[in-house]
Amino acid sequence: MKLRVVELLLVTTVPTMVLAADGWPSFTLIVVTLAGGTLAAGGANAINMYIDRDIDKLMTRTQNRPLVTGVISPRAAMIFAIALECIAFVVLWVGANLLAAVLAISATLFYVFVYSLWLKRTSKQNIVIGGAAGAMPVLVGWAAVTNSLAWAPVVLFIVIFLWTPPHFWALAIRHSDDYKAAGVPMMPVVVSLERTVRSMTTYAVLLLVSTLVLIPVADVGLIYGITAVVFGVAFVIGCVNLGSDPSERRSMRLFTFSISYVTALFVALTIDVLL
Repeated sequence: MKLRVVELLLVTTVPTMVLAADGWPSFTLIVVTLAGGTLAAGGANAINMYIDRDIDKLMTRTQNRPLVTGVISPRAAMIFAIALECIAFVVLWVGANLLAAVLAISATLFYVFVYSLWLKRTSKQNIVIGGAAGAMPVLVGWAAVTNSLAWAPVVLFIVIFLWTPPHFWALAIRHSDDYKAAGVPMMPVVVSLERTVRSMTTYAVLLLVSTLVLIPVADVGLIYGITAVVFGVAFVIGCVNLGSDPSERRSMRLFTFSISYVTALFVALTIDVLL
């Protein structure tokens, strides 16, 4: 289920729910939404590992996954994954609403069919377009509270969408040899490091701008605004500095910072709304 990845996705869900409710939603709704989101994302990740079991055995960082080692059979893995998706749909539909359930399953379908089956092995833009699936939790969180969508969650969707490429490419620089061995056309594998870092910087700048757009759209205040500027500028500087020294060590430092960035941004959003 790649629960460490799922944990990062859920970091964006609760703050979005707080924004949608203009305060704390009911504890039950939060638990239901997080449970449904975890099951849906976990199921999508399991399907991804079913699809990628042939290339996972070629990459050092994925050689110990259960489908590669044989701990779990492909058939059992797929049954497990589909069961998770079915349970997730029911949990979100019954505990929240149909819109939230449909959005969660739509994210899985996009991740599986658009990213895993199509783009991952055919295009250097794979993580750019595929990143839309990882941005869906904010829409699910908003829909769970309001049973509707609005411009604020759309802006948050764009924020996560723009954050994903520099976040993931920083990791891909570290593991470029793995992706090359598996024939996966990640950006650092098929273009120069200079061009990769230039693209990362561009996305970081657009990300900074998009976070500031949320201020008038959602009527948030200084706590969020200052955090967005400080961490956003730091992210841009980190990408620029990576260009001067595109080492694996520095790329992993940027990758780690990108996680801190999105966490700080959404925590600040939560505090701003509650205060």
